[in-house]
Amino acid sequence: MDNKKRLAYAIIRFLHDQLRHGGLSSDAQESLEVAIQCLETAFGVTVEDSDLALPQTLPEIFEAAATGKSSSLLWCQEMPQDLRTPERTPPSEEDSAEAERLKTEGNEQMKVENFEAAVHFYGKAIELNPANAVYFCNRAAAYSKLGNYAGAVQDCERAICIDPSYSKAYGRMGLALSSLNKHTEAVAYYKKALELDPDNETYKSNLKIAELKLREAPSPTGGVGSFDIAGLLNNPSFMSMASNLMNNPQVQQLMSGMISGGHNPLGTPGTSPSQNDLASLIQAGQQFAQQMQQQNPELIEQLRSQIRSRTPSASNDDQQE
Repeated sequence: MDNKKRLAYAIIRFLHDQLRHGGLSSDAQESLEVAIQCLETAFGVTVEDSDLALPQTLPEIFEAAATGKSSSLLWCQEMPQDLRTPERTPPSEEDSAEAERLKTEGNEQMKVENFEAAVHFYGKAIELNPANAVYFCNRAAAYSKLGNYAGAVQDCERAICIDPSYSKAYGRMGLALSSLNKHTEAVAYYKKALELDPDNETYKSNLKIAELKLREAPSPTGGVGSFDIAGLLNNPSFMSMASNLMNNPQVQQLMSGMISGGHNPLGTPGTSPSQNDLASLIQAGQQFAQQMQQQNPELIEQLRSQIRSRTPSASNDDQQE
């Protein structure tokens, strides 16, 4: 892979992030947009070339270089000192056995979806044997189930720091990052997971989803999000049914009253839209959905498949070690 293209891609991604979240003035944003276009033209790279992404962002790489440490060591800065030194004392046989028992209990709690208890047991196992990457990786899965994706990312970092060849830690990191909408980073970690475990179908599927979401992310100027609105609007069957809905006299009367604010078709004249208005609108929507299901079940299934295809899977990751 051309490292110049990787560097150009990293810079372009950084500039895009600054456009979105940098709080820049309109003049500064315009200058960045010109710079992005120049870089894309000069190096033949676009922001959609997710295969060029690195596991770390440009600021993280810069921080590592500025401090004279590798990015993997930066991950370990928050870890106990005994995990950062090769001379760490291994746990006793009794502690190792008890840690395994606690890990097994955590796995049992995961099976019955008692995720808070699982976090507790994995944490106790880590206290006894903080050099075991599996314990951190298992707790990361429990954190993800609880919606604590930041905690999951931190535990995956720790697991990778202990065992850089642990594919499941990279896969779970990708899942947590996807849940945080950090799709560029997620793509890089899924690729690393596949490099270590090439036949893992879950990683392959999640990589495709992350790449798709990365391509569909809103542009700095306000693009369309993750649903294919343009394709839907170009579908004759959908537009025909939508037209029938909007020509429904009840819907026309309801929308007219809600927009004007001067007439409530189901309430008192001169009042604002009421809960009855909302209920009628929902009812009309339900009727529209029923009509779509009856007239074009293939279209409905296509829409459902499109929605399902955008949800990362954790099927293999549910299997704790």
